[in-house]
Amino acid sequence: MWWANKFLNVKEKKLYLGDKDATKVAKAHGTPLYVYSKTQILSNFSALLKAFTGKTSLEIKLYYAMKANPHQEILKILKEAGACIDAVSPGEVAEALRAGFSADRIFFTGTSVSAEDLKLVFDQDDLIVNIDAVEQLELMKEVRERWFKHKKIKVAVRWNPGIGRGFNSKVVTAGEKTYDGMPIKFGVEEKKVIQTFARASQYGFTPAGLHYHLGSGWTRQDFEAVKDAVDKMIQKASEVQKQGFSLEFLDFGGGFGPRYSSDQEKFSVKEYVEYICQKIKKSNLGIKTIAMEPGKYLVGDAGVLLVKVEYLKKSYENLFACVNAGTFNTVPRPAIYSGAYHHIVNCSHINYGKKELITVAGNLCETGDVFGKEIEMPVPKRGDILAVLCAGAYCKSMASNFNLREIPKEIII
Repeated sequence: MWWANKFLNVKEKKLYLGDKDATKVAKAHGTPLYVYSKTQILSNFSALLKAFTGKTSLEIKLYYAMKANPHQEILKILKEAGACIDAVSPGEVAEALRAGFSADRIFFTGTSVSAEDLKLVFDQDDLIVNIDAVEQLELMKEVRERWFKHKKIKVAVRWNPGIGRGFNSKVVTAGEKTYDGMPIKFGVEEKKVIQTFARASQYGFTPAGLHYHLGSGWTRQDFEAVKDAVDKMIQKASEVQKQGFSLEFLDFGGGFGPRYSSDQEKFSVKEYVEYICQKIKKSNLGIKTIAMEPGKYLVGDAGVLLVKVEYLKKSYENLFACVNAGTFNTVPRPAIYSGAYHHIVNCSHINYGKKELITVAGNLCETGDVFGKEIEMPVPKRGDILAVLCAGAYCKSMASNFNLREIPKEIII
């Protein structure tokens, strides 16, 4: 199976989650149910670190983009593994601290931040604050002068290199506009980067790094554009240093993740890391650290959602498997992002039996509430347990109580 990993495998024609029969897990805990794998999370983390082995002598920091899944146990697992945290709100900062992360392992990248946001994050010693706009510095200055006048606060600049990539226009986070014309709100435009560093220094902040994030869901086809962005990062960092601003680190954000479908050409993280390391080595920038912000790469394929088939329905030649969960409450990505896909397997009998086009329908009052539209799979039976794969990232964290349906519980095995 193309989706098999340390978490998902097939035994006796059934889906196993690690060494546990998925149907028995569902019976023991009820459905719908999120199941996460500690082993797979650690395997993904280790694989990304290993990609740097022998490529650079610089320090590597992997900032987990906790917006992907802020589950406390997942945070603790990654903390013990040596990860840092990419936080985008004071709430995420607080949750990371609660999991045991020290503030110097947290990188705060907010957008449209408020004075209250800044007050809360400035209060944490050694936390690095990412600047999303040169205009943001006026607010930062006011907060610092009122409450933190004598405190050293390290900052980085999130710049927009004019290149963005993502599987859907809603997750393209750099460039002038998205594929469908939406102005992109993130980052400091290229011509204002030096000005932002200068003003930050003038206002008493300590510049430490340069950062970008291009978007989410890269595939192999995005590799050339991503390499162009790396080249621009190296060039911009050189310009910043020539203006007298020292840089401790470059942060290349996230964007790569697991395979969601069999025909998805996976982005080569190994080649990407190698390219970054080669470019930095040739640049003689003198930075100390290379940083990245993996989110779905670490936890996406380490999670599944288990749901139960309540009955089959046929209407106008359409065959539906009606399940006891709604997408908005569990796996909202297909309902939010056109083109988002989550593979679905029958835990009771993997790819055995007559196949038909099945639409897996949720229990919400919304036409778009489908987990999978006309997917070819063996016809399930009433009571069968289906697994929605790659449910470890941007599922629970984006779920809502639409229709006053409950958000499922989570377990880690």
